[in-house]
Parts: sequence; structure tokens; C-alpha cells
Amino acid sequence: MSRSVNKVILIGNLGADPEVRTTPNGSRVATISVATSRAWNNPQGERQEKTEWHRVVLWNNRGNSLADLAERFLKKGDKVYIEGSIEYRSWQDRDGQTRYTTEIIAREMVMLSGRPGDQDDVGSPRPAAAVLPKKEESFGEVPEALDAEDDDLPF
Repeated sequence: MSRSVNKVILIGNLGADPEVRTTPNGSRVATISVATSRAWNNPQGERQEKTEWHRVVLWNNRGNSLADLAERFLKKGDKVYIEGSIEYRSWQDRDGQTRYTTEIIAREMVMLSGRPGDQDDVGSPRPAAAVLPKKEESFGEVPEALDAEDDDLPF
């Protein structure tokens, strides 16, 4: 059986305050817009920069409360670490047009901006860590190639 990986890691800044809503079945979900940037020099030596915007969806599910954390602690401009997977969706709008979106479904979030007034001993902001526990991993998820013994290894 072939294996595949769908994993996204982002570190960026929020472009707006989180949008939080409750679904008809009572689940809470937050949507945030995260900006990441990269910079390079073009052939003429001029500095170039490109910013990408990512739509990130944070759910309250499976014992975590990412949506509640986003609503309570995140605001425009905050730096966050997001780990999750990429998902593509399509739907029909009110006019019958097919619309498409690309989203990052977050499994983990770490707030990298300090809370206002939260400073360490030398006066610089201290990161506010809100790491959610990862799901328990089992050895059954290790690829078969790692299970085989290799006596040719030099150590």
C-alpha cells in the first residue's frame, strides 16, 4: 500500500481578527487569514517580496478548542504557528456558479505573539504558547521500511 502525506506548516501574521461562528449542529469554528512572505533579489539585484494569504480553519473537536482559543486570544497582526492539512472545496453559490476555495485545516496552533503586558525578565515580549496536545501516535503508523533490520549500517 502506498502512503501519502498532506501536512502544512505555516508561521505568519493574522491579517484580521478571527471570524468565529457556530454551525447548525452546535460545533464552533474560527476562520483566520494568515500572511506568509518570502523575499529574494531579482537578477538586477533589487529586493523583491511576495506575500501569500492562507485561509486557516480552526475547529473545536476531538477534545481540542482551537476555535475558542482563536476567539479569545488572537487578533489582527498576531504571529502564529499553524500545523494542519490542505483541503480544496467547491460549492454552488446563490447564482448557481461553482465556487472554489483552498483552506488549511488546523490540527495545532501556537501563539507566537505575547499577550499585552506579558514580558520576560529582560523586557522583551514572551511568546504565549497555546499548544494543543497532538493525537497519540502508535508504532503501527511507522512505515514498513523503518521496521526492517539493516545489518549493513556502519553503527
